[in-house]
Amino acid sequence: MQILSFDFGTKKIGIAVGQTITMSSSPLTVLFNKENKVNWEEVSAIIDEWKPELLLIGKPLNMDGTDSDIMKVVDNFSKKLAKLSGIECKYVDERLTSFEARQNFKELMIENNKNIKKEIIDANAAKILIDNWFNQNVDTL
Repeated sequence: MQILSFDFGTKKIGIAVGQTITMSSSPLTVLFNKENKVNWEEVSAIIDEWKPELLLIGKPLNMDGTDSDIMKVVDNFSKKLAKLSGIECKYVDERLTSFEARQNFKELMIENNKNIKKEIIDANAAKILIDNWFNQNVDTL
């Protein structure tokens, strides 16, 4: 099964792709929101290209498990994404995914000793969402 994941932010959205057969995932791209508005045409184009059967959305929770301040905006994004695509959308706890993606980014910078765009952090956070979903659902795949 093909999966797309979205690490939603008001300024940019990290997107990754995963495949249940190989249990693999890769950062895909970062979409930039214009004037805090999602570019739904770009989102649709990515969905049309990758033809996922499941969409994962990072659920922004506080460390104590309560919804963060941005949860209402993410919920609206998820609902519109489901309506637009007709594809099942599921939330994945995104606590610490951005932190982990930043750590991975720092390691990449050290290993490669070159200038890698910081936007890749958001796409890597989306990749981590897929990896976490795989770990939580490994027995059912």
